[in-house]
Amino acid sequence: MSPKIDYHNQTPYVLEKHFYDLLEKIFDKILKDSNLSDKQCEVLLVDNATIQSFNKDYRNKDEITDVLSFPLKSEFSPLIGSVLISLDYAQSIANALKHSLEEEIALLFIHGILHLIGFDHERDEGEHRAKEEEIIHLFNLPQSLIMRNS
Repeated sequence: MSPKIDYHNQTPYVLEKHFYDLLEKIFDKILKDSNLSDKQCEVLLVDNATIQSFNKDYRNKDEITDVLSFPLKSEFSPLIGSVLISLDYAQSIANALKHSLEEEIALLFIHGILHLIGFDHERDEGEHRAKEEEIIHLFNLPQSLIMRNS
């Protein structure tokens, strides 16, 4: 069986195998809870310039952001979409909040994957936030993206 997450680290940051294992466990839990166990995703770890370019091209926002999700809606593909995470941005937030880069990436990954499977904190009645908090507590991670912005 092929890996469920296809990683592309386009940065000089080096992340340990145990970190990728954590993301796989998080992804498996989210998929299992959503009855999507056969699905896959792509994760691109990029720098600020790259994520700003994507944000400008696809959201018409010429600014750096932390995470972007690009859902792929196809009943014929196991791929649910792509998540882009700026490691530069994640590192600055991790430093400011005094937790690890890996923890910040995991938080952004959870947030992005939930968007890929249909959650939308800008439109829903709190379901995205609740699911994000559930996963964060299960994996003993620090405060979430949505919780910080509430």
